[in-house]
Amino acid sequence: MNLRNWSMDHTKGVLLGVLTPLIVLPLVLLVISLTQDYYFEQLWKKFQLNNTYRIKMMTISIIANLGWFYFFLNKERFNFAMGIILGSLIFAPYIIYIKFF
Repeated sequence: MNLRNWSMDHTKGVLLGVLTPLIVLPLVLLVISLTQDYYFEQLWKKFQLNNTYRIKMMTISIIANLGWFYFFLNKERFNFAMGIILGSLIFAPYIIYIKFF
């Protein structure tokens, strides 16, 4: 894909693909804290300090983008779906950085 074909739907998809994991991440930690009988603050501190735990939680929250992807794919809004995938890929360099550095 070249940038001449970039549309506003792509941009909206990328924004949705980036914002969804940022919103879902605290919800994932909340659900884990409720089901595993931990305090949310304890898991949040573990998320901030432990890199391997951070990678796991971020990966789980990025999986939430699959719902948006399939929703827009079924509605035949392919530009939104491509934006969702690109928004998910934006997290890849950060996860690689955490993993190896």
